[in-house]
Amino acid sequence: MSRSKIYASSDEALKDIVQDGQTFAIGGFGLCGIPEALIAALRDSGVKDITCISNNAGVDDFGLGLLLQTRQIKKMISSYVGENKEFERQYLAGELEVELTPQGTLAEKLRAGGAGIPAFYTATGVGTLVAEGKETRDFDGRSYILEHSLTADVALIKAQKADKAGNLIFNKTARNFNPDCAMAGKVTIAEVEEIVEIGALDPDEIHLPGIFVQRIILNADPEKRIEKTTTKATSAS
Repeated sequence: MSRSKIYASSDEALKDIVQDGQTFAIGGFGLCGIPEALIAALRDSGVKDITCISNNAGVDDFGLGLLLQTRQIKKMISSYVGENKEFERQYLAGELEVELTPQGTLAEKLRAGGAGIPAFYTATGVGTLVAEGKETRDFDGRSYILEHSLTADVALIKAQKADKAGNLIFNKTARNFNPDCAMAGKVTIAEVEEIVEIGALDPDEIHLPGIFVQRIILNADPEKRIEKTTTKATSAS
């Protein structure tokens, strides 16, 4: 009989697979759709010298910012890092290796890695620092650079709903990088807000098949922090 994919806690889901020096693909866009409980558990695991592939690096006290605070991240592969002062401090001090990647290229690197495609050509970055040291070829009179795909030892992702087979539904824009990270991970752990029985999800509503998900943890009441709150006083009439 196959083992259940559901684990009692984030700590339980991580404890026998995380090691120093691993590469983690972590879903989310800013603070939207991030696996916040899994990130906290990864911090508490004490692993160090890890590489994180993520669209950005969270904020100082939330998301991947927690792992930067504890100096557990050796390298970030990201596209946007402008909301984290500790990230900036570590990078400028030479304490953190950073591989900045155009956002669309980062998504395709993960998607290609999950699909078993080792590399691809893209016009994004041609003639810029992004192209330095990379192979360039011309197709139909236009230059392209060769980008290598990305895979990860472990993927940590966030979804709204899962069935017990690991089929996932994401909540609107929280879908963002999560499916690509899930496909790129050798072991994928999904943090979800609701778990239902197999057969309860309409097959046409499933965003990611369970074949890409090895473990599931329930976080029914996530914080869902807003990255920026903007208010504007209304003028009296």
